Amino acid sequence: MTYSIGTVAEKSGISIYTLRYYDKMGLTPFVKRNEASGRREFTDSDLNFLSVITCLKGTGMPLNEIRNFVQCCMDGDNTLNQRLALFENQKEVVINQIGESLRNLQKIDHKIEYYKKAVKAGTEKAVTGKNNLPENHVPLNELIDELL
Repeated sequence: MTYSIGTVAEKSGISIYTLRYYDKMGLTPFVKRNEASGRREFTDSDLNFLSVITCLKGTGMPLNEIRNFVQCCMDGDNTLNQRLALFENQKEVVINQIGESLRNLQKIDHKIEYYKKAVKAGTEKAVTGKNNLPENHVPLNELIDELL
């Protein structure tokens, strides 16, 4: 079964503009075009590939690196090691992002508690000196270990 660009936009959540941009940037060489009309014809396999592209983009991978990954896929099995390395490296990037987000979440949680106490007391002076991370602060490596 094939899908039009509009249907793919609806199914994937990727705008038509972005799908066309991806094509222009060389991210979708796997998408065939109708010989008569020149329109893109997406398959279920193409939708799956687009979901991987969306995933990588969502982790902050630059489009040029995603394009390299796509090219490796197009080049076949002789690039399996490169693709594995790419995903292993990106996993580390995501783990670091999660760690940073968890550190920020801890700080935000602490500030929420700080301001709850200040609101309850009617003044920030009542909680002065308690602005450091709380005693029950969980070390980052423990939080990451729980995720993995």
